[in-house]
Amino acid sequence: MLRFGIDLGGTKIEILALDTDGGEKYRRRIATPQNSYAGTVDAIVTLVHTAEAALGQTGTVGIAAPGALSLKTGLIKNANSTCLNGRPLVADLQVALQRGIRIENDANCFALSEAKDGAASGHGIVFGVILGTGVGGGIVVNGKVLTGRNAIGGEWGHNPLPWPQAAELPGNTCYCGRQGCIETWLSGPGLARQFQQQSGRLLPAAAIVAQAEQGDAACEQAMQQYEERLGRALASVINLIDPDVIVLGGGLSGIARLYKNVPQHWTKFVFSDHVATELMPPHYGDSSGARGAAWLWD
Repeated sequence: MLRFGIDLGGTKIEILALDTDGGEKYRRRIATPQNSYAGTVDAIVTLVHTAEAALGQTGTVGIAAPGALSLKTGLIKNANSTCLNGRPLVADLQVALQRGIRIENDANCFALSEAKDGAASGHGIVFGVILGTGVGGGIVVNGKVLTGRNAIGGEWGHNPLPWPQAAELPGNTCYCGRQGCIETWLSGPGLARQFQQQSGRLLPAAAIVAQAEQGDAACEQAMQQYEERLGRALASVINLIDPDVIVLGGGLSGIARLYKNVPQHWTKFVFSDHVATELMPPHYGDSSGARGAAWLWD
């Protein structure tokens, strides 16, 4: 039987099908219906039916979703795609598709994909990081997602930036209602906001990275600050769960300099005389969410 994995993003929905050995048999992306819960459900159902018709086989369905499934209510919570919050997504899809559905946070699915047969394959403890529009994380231990008692395992983005400097306090307000969350510093919009506050120039994160490579002094300073803050933030993760590997995902994971520079910063904050944890780029890139969702049925 095939495994279908669906990555439910804010701008696109991707479905892929894996065979029993993890080989990719099918892939398709469509735009996410905006601000429409019913439209989102219909789009997922149509993608599954279309894929099964094309392949001539049925399969299990896993969903990588923003936010998490509330263990109290069974409804979606904490999703930045707000039309999903408070909705019975799993129940509605199970009725529409006439089968069981497994769902996990998209960062958890990313971590599972990279731990299963990606950059962190063969390692016991893996922390998967999402650095994009938001900041998220997922923990995989011996091939299994550590969801946690409250379904928030790995949600490091809504902890405060550790070891803050005086100029970093109290920090910018986060959409969660608190100030100084890691997400406000290390997301793409967070990097752009910090750069604007310091330089007076409005540039997106990608332009800051590109202009730093071209020798722009202000952009280079912003990148060095970003790397130091990321080092501090990941040091707190290493101190807590001591992972074998940390894999970066999301739009900022393509910044090559991070993989050399960030570990040089985290050594100052890790409670050990030697840090063997590896920092790696993703093997599957932005397809890891869908792959991890498919592997929820492993």
